[in-house]
Amino acid sequence: MHPFRFGVMVGGASSRQEFLDQVGTIEDHGYSTVFISDHFSDKLAPLPALVSAAENSTLRVGTLVLANDFRHPAVLAKEAATADLLSEGRLELGIGTGWERNDYEASRIERPSPGTQVDRFEESVRILKDLWTEGETNVHGEHYSVHLDGRPKPGPGRPTLLIGGGARRMLGIAGREADIVGISAAEISGRSDLADEITRAGDLLDEKLGWIRAGAGDRFDELEFNILLFGVDVTAKRDVAASEMANAWSTTSEAILSSPHFLVGSPEEIAHDLVDRRDRWGISYPVVPDSAIESMAPIVESLTGH
Repeated sequence: MHPFRFGVMVGGASSRQEFLDQVGTIEDHGYSTVFISDHFSDKLAPLPALVSAAENSTLRVGTLVLANDFRHPAVLAKEAATADLLSEGRLELGIGTGWERNDYEASRIERPSPGTQVDRFEESVRILKDLWTEGETNVHGEHYSVHLDGRPKPGPGRPTLLIGGGARRMLGIAGREADIVGISAAEISGRSDLADEITRAGDLLDEKLGWIRAGAGDRFDELEFNILLFGVDVTAKRDVAASEMANAWSTTSEAILSSPHFLVGSPEEIAHDLVDRRDRWGISYPVVPDSAIESMAPIVESLTGH
């Protein structure tokens, strides 16, 4: 069982100083990692921003998660190796297939069928890992052909690999290939699908862990489980806050309190919920929204490393 550590998902920033102030706050409050997502929105481009965060803090830096459909693996391997090298091995490269319908429509990047997406993703993971090792990579796959000695090499070792997914095949690949599994709500394609799936996530997690275990085999116990929190309210009025959050997500208080994607209650209640979820599902690496950095700090302090 892994000890607890916590990450923060940061939003946009209008200046360098605003971003670095946010990074400093995250570091000061005892978090492990600063994460940036990968959407065509007002958020900073993940990898360049994370290099800046690493240069100005001791935090680990990560993507949660990059869409494989947006980058050729030879390009991503080089960019990730550079970021890992410049951060002295602190990069947690989170990757998935890509899911947000609006990103594809706005960018006019073609979105293939789900099966083809996963086929390309699986091929891309193999190429990334090969390019990060010494020697030449010669791959002629169904979707990618790469013939080069990928440099620079990351250092030391290779980037920590986080694979995010919620469907059977993606979680099987994550079990086999990842260091960290980012368990997403389900197989989602747009925001309209998201609310229902994340409020049902607790009911689905036992089955998902079975899919991960099937892919991981003997390495299952080595995996670290990461989950993104969509709602956090540290308050003495747990029932009231759960009801308000349920209204916002068009669900029930019971669903909010049972979903691993939400934390509601006093510091003691939230700490108890996190320990229970780790005992049941192995989730030791929650990622909180940047709006909850300070309110979650007492819980981060009490649980980190335990």
